[in-house]
Amino acid sequence: MNNSICVGRLVRDPEVKKLDSGKEVSNITIAVPRSYKNAEGEYETDFIDCELWGNIANTTSEYCKVGDMIGVKGRLETNIFENDKGDKIKKTVLVADRITFLSSAKEKEVMEI
Repeated sequence: MNNSICVGRLVRDPEVKKLDSGKEVSNITIAVPRSYKNAEGEYETDFIDCELWGNIANTTSEYCKVGDMIGVKGRLETNIFENDKGDKIKKTVLVADRITFLSSAKEKEVMEI
């Protein structure tokens, strides 16, 4: 079974790109703090690349910005490709099935009105 859930903060504003096929995609990165301290007594952070498609991409782009806390549920997908130098690069991304907005600037604006 390939199911993953990550909760973290957006490291940049989401942007939606329209592909030649007509599909819409957004590639985001979330900063996920580890639950334990390292040898120096500090919490480390992992940066998780996520891929959002269609309505999930559009809604996230509309309601979220850098620093917002979101939850991402989906599957891990690993792709292998060649860079300009001909080196094989392996990249794993979390392909979202569901996004949960845990803190959003737009929600705060609506609540204040």
